[in-house]
Amino acid sequence: MEHAYIRDRTLEGHEPARKRGNTIGGAGVTDNDMLSMVLRLRDQEMSLRDTAARLVITKSTKKGQHPSPATVMRRLREHDRATDGGLVTAERGL
Repeated sequence: MEHAYIRDRTLEGHEPARKRGNTIGGAGVTDNDMLSMVLRLRDQEMSLRDTAARLVITKSTKKGQHPSPATVMRRLREHDRATDGGLVTAERGL
């Protein structure tokens, strides 16, 4: 019960923090250079797991590590929604 109370109070604090310009969550690990590489590898029909293994994070505390396949897929979905007007990546063969 105490855990739920703490969680609720934390979530209540997120909205005012966002209004002040603070970001919630960890630092972003992808950038536009990484996105262009992901798009090239997708055109070569490489799997998400293999794509993530080829990429290297160049900023934040995770510098030198590889992004997760979920991060790669999330970035692709964001890109596809922005460029295709909402076409889901599953329809594009991923």
